[in-house]
Amino acid sequence: MYRRLLESYPAEADRYDEMLEAGGRLRPHWRTLIDQLEGLSPEILRRRAREVREAIAADGVTYNVYADPQGANRPWELDLLPQIISADEWQILSAAVVQRARLLNAVLADLYGPQTLLSEGLLPPALVFGQHGYLWPCRGIEPPAGIHLHLYAIDLARSPDGHWWVMSDRTQGPSGAGYALQNRQIMSRALPETVRDMHVQSLLKFFHTLHDSLNALAPAAGETPLVVLLTPGPYNETYSEHAFLAHTLGFPLVEGADLMVRGDMVYLKTLSGLRRVHAILRRLDDDYCDPLELRADSALGIPGLVQAARLGNVLIANSLGSGVLESGALHGFLPAICQRLLGQPLALPAVASWWCGEKPALDYTLANLEQLVIMPAFPSMRMQPVYGHSLNAQSRQRLVESLLAQPHAYVAQEWVRLSQAPVLSRSGEYRLMSRAVSLRVFVVAAADGSYHVMPGGLTRVAPRQRKDVVSMQQGGASKDVWVLSPVRAEAGDAVAPAVAPLEDGDGRQRTLDFIRSTVDISSHAGENLFWMGRYAERCDNLAHLLRATLQRSTDLQGEVRETFYQLCEICRGLGIALPAASATARPTVAALQQALIAAIADPTASVGIAGNLRHLHHCGYQVREHLSLDNWQALNRMPGLTTDSSGPGGVTPAAALYMLNNVIQACVGLAGHALDDMTRDEGWHFLMLGRHIERMTHLAALFSQFLLLPAERQNRTLPWLLESANSVVTYRVRYRRAPEWLPVLHLLIFDVSNPHGIAFQFHMLERYLSDIGEQLGTLNMDTPAHLSALLREFELQDLGHDSLFVADAHARLVQLMRDAIGGAFSLSDELARHFFTPLNAPVSQGVS
Repeated sequence: MYRRLLESYPAEADRYDEMLEAGGRLRPHWRTLIDQLEGLSPEILRRRAREVREAIAADGVTYNVYADPQGANRPWELDLLPQIISADEWQILSAAVVQRARLLNAVLADLYGPQTLLSEGLLPPALVFGQHGYLWPCRGIEPPAGIHLHLYAIDLARSPDGHWWVMSDRTQGPSGAGYALQNRQIMSRALPETVRDMHVQSLLKFFHTLHDSLNALAPAAGETPLVVLLTPGPYNETYSEHAFLAHTLGFPLVEGADLMVRGDMVYLKTLSGLRRVHAILRRLDDDYCDPLELRADSALGIPGLVQAARLGNVLIANSLGSGVLESGALHGFLPAICQRLLGQPLALPAVASWWCGEKPALDYTLANLEQLVIMPAFPSMRMQPVYGHSLNAQSRQRLVESLLAQPHAYVAQEWVRLSQAPVLSRSGEYRLMSRAVSLRVFVVAAADGSYHVMPGGLTRVAPRQRKDVVSMQQGGASKDVWVLSPVRAEAGDAVAPAVAPLEDGDGRQRTLDFIRSTVDISSHAGENLFWMGRYAERCDNLAHLLRATLQRSTDLQGEVRETFYQLCEICRGLGIALPAASATARPTVAALQQALIAAIADPTASVGIAGNLRHLHHCGYQVREHLSLDNWQALNRMPGLTTDSSGPGGVTPAAALYMLNNVIQACVGLAGHALDDMTRDEGWHFLMLGRHIERMTHLAALFSQFLLLPAERQNRTLPWLLESANSVVTYRVRYRRAPEWLPVLHLLIFDVSNPHGIAFQFHMLERYLSDIGEQLGTLNMDTPAHLSALLREFELQDLGHDSLFVADAHARLVQLMRDAIGGAFSLSDELARHFFTPLNAPVSQGVS
């Protein structure tokens, strides 16, 4: 039995195998999984593994690695095979993890309070005060309910004898819980029957507890609490997880620039003014959080945040200064501390550790270097673990010199050969391979101070066989962790934000306050939604323009060739980098074709589609919590639409037209999401404002160039103009005739019912600005109304080519187009001044 899967699996005698017992027998809790996998053909299994990768790409799950060959946003790696932990083993392990969370919380309370551990000699003062992790300005700050650690993660490894050992503690803003939930959601789609049949425990209760705890502990004093998730920004390696967590928990995702301290209170800068923030779930390192009292060169933090916390005006999870516990040098002191603070032995020991700042430990380290791993004593040190057995004589001597020069900066750990687990090979023959793994477990504090362990976690996988470094930065992958239930499975891990109960002790009034309260859109989110609308429209406009032009670049004869050159001149006037004619010669058609293709596929083109698609994705990436999953997946695919796989010969005109068709279809889908998939809140209004401002700018610029053509050239290019303005079908249905000058002019400029006409843009901008004025306060922006009034002054017949007033009417119309372009720039600047940089914004007077 199980021969097909296991016959080539390389079990190693010196490591614990998560799947196999001694002698090669399957562990009982793995049998259901292997039974079901054996029933799948290699083709089906490979297809499901491919579906996992496609789901990751569609959801935009990334782990950003700087200077990575796969790009800044490297796709998250998830193996199809989970790590499975039995119910009995998990019960023992989770109890030990809870004890460690309670212990570390008590240690933090002591270090920033009475400091009895230092006075009694249970901790060396040099180990605490000699590192950057201890924040002196935070001493004496008492968090609500005495909880310093609201979210805690612990990295575990299993030694060859099967025992779990602590490798490290994550106490600042531990990452990975969001990735764990995303892994589960993807695996539940890839292996739904197996998840059901094995009664895998759900993870959602963990996130509900986190949501409810922060809301309950926030110092809201009767107000509806506002909790935000503070991120360093989109360039952080785990920003994808930050956005997912914000969406799951229902918390606004903010950066330091979105918050400010006024009167020792923390406020969120919103489109409607300042709104008080009662709690901050931070993913920002300790010392970056406040440039006023902590790290002065931080551009990511909030000046005055420490003082607001000191006065009890804001809850910070985890509390500032909690990073002091991430030093591996503390491990050797925790058994005695646990006995002292909790009155019980430490249930989950760490890997044997020696802090070299103590002479006996240094002597032991130097004498046993080949059996140890040398690591930095403090998290602020940038140093990779050094395995003593792997050093040559010269490297060993350099390490000894460093240890002797700065012994307090190093900690030695016993070299533990990590356990191994099976992974599915992606290349070549279908088979299982072995990789070293470590387990990250997550703990959350409830409002009553009790700790609860996520029944699952995040398994990290080494990138190569017999390699014990499982860092995601070095190319590692991940596994879902299946903790089996002793009874029936709990509710599934559906994609749904955590929601606080509507009723508490205040009954009906509390429910009404909750319903009436709103989470205002932050200024930062409003700005990104505005520019998301602009970039989406810009991509659509350019795609129609370039497609209409590139289609006319083949089979050029006589007047058709002259018309094509004229169209390229219009495109060049719109900023597209096309070669210009010299005094003696014109560029070849082939050169113009290549320049048009570059405007489609070259991401460095200043006016081009590929670059604007990336800008669009960047804006959407920063407001993921405002987008549905379908909306985000559609947006996430767009940067790849201009990637060419045709080979070394370059992009052909046919391939470029194929790209343009895909871009236009994607833009249509994105517009549909905007109209039918988004809540009509302030953010949506700014998205639509961005779209209409951009369309007005494009149409006005297009007409300002087109109207400069001689009359005979205008008539020949009317079909191109209708295609560029995406109005061919409207014209055909309405007029049932070949394009003529005055009907086309009326449709694209004066017809207020044509969504791709100038008058329609003026009308919609008036409407949206009026709506925003009603929602967010006084707003005096009459540019669209003024432009509409100017447009109504025209007599259509004066613009006919045979009119006596045509020259004057055309000149006035060109000026109106230029006024529209200038008005669009002014309107964009005014919106930015009013809403996107509210440094002196009033405090919101609505329900808090």
